[in-house]
Amino acid sequence: MNAYRGRFAPTPSGPLHFGSLIAALASFLDARHRNGHWGVRIEDIDPPRCPSGAADTILRQLEAFGLHWDGPVTWQHDRDAAYAAALAHLEAKGLAYPCSCSRKQWRDYPIYPGWCRRGVREPGKPVAWRLRSDLGLRPVIWQDRLFGRQSFDPATLGDVVLKRKDGLWAYQLAVVVDDADQGISDVVRGADLLDNTPWQRQLQEALGLPVPRYLHLPLILGGDGQKLSKQNMAPALPEADAAVRPLLHRALDVLDQAPPAELAIAPVAEQLDWAIARWEPERLRAEFERRLPDDAATP
Repeated sequence: MNAYRGRFAPTPSGPLHFGSLIAALASFLDARHRNGHWGVRIEDIDPPRCPSGAADTILRQLEAFGLHWDGPVTWQHDRDAAYAAALAHLEAKGLAYPCSCSRKQWRDYPIYPGWCRRGVREPGKPVAWRLRSDLGLRPVIWQDRLFGRQSFDPATLGDVVLKRKDGLWAYQLAVVVDDADQGISDVVRGADLLDNTPWQRQLQEALGLPVPRYLHLPLILGGDGQKLSKQNMAPALPEADAAVRPLLHRALDVLDQAPPAELAIAPVAEQLDWAIARWEPERLRAEFERRLPDDAATP
């Protein structure tokens, strides 16, 4: 992969918040600094979690912060055939299997014990499809651009679900297939997904797919120590310019890019031009979590 291709891939379960902005902004700057392509993919494979209009809100928020993407937005709801082909390939290689077990049944175990690996334990019940983490690439070793050398044995993480019992596709399979089909060379995302990478590397190996470079960012916590998330009612990003400017400046500061104080009142385009020219991911402190003051995520 010589040409840089990055992406921001939000789940439209609600509007973006400050933690989302950090991930979107870092991936945008990383791509633009390298004169690369930056796309947006809406990860809407879980319709019950995706209220009507949420995706449109996300796209408006990105535009309000000057984060304009290249090419058309892609949508996971259009990708069923690609995911099905990947699962069939894994099944043919003996790396994916149907599983009737419920979480309640294995709640006393730290990870799913693999009871259905050699046959469905309760035939006739609905099944999910799981990855044989014990048979794939082990250990998984890669060089994260912030956290350095990483080494995991995916078998200690368990057999991750690839397709749910309700027929919906799971994140791990979808993200791997989509990143490969879109030629993604660099993945920039939060450190809460760091331990998802071993499963994704196993899937890339099993499916014969290229491996992107990874940059995992510090996980943003609010003043209460909780992760900034939609579930924790993190405030939605504003769309009005007067509120966007200082919040964009704050995000650049949280990304350790040391923007000058006077830049906080500059137009969004001027702030981004400054940041693109000077983007240095090496400035990022290698902290898994980054706790912000109480008011840092609001304008």
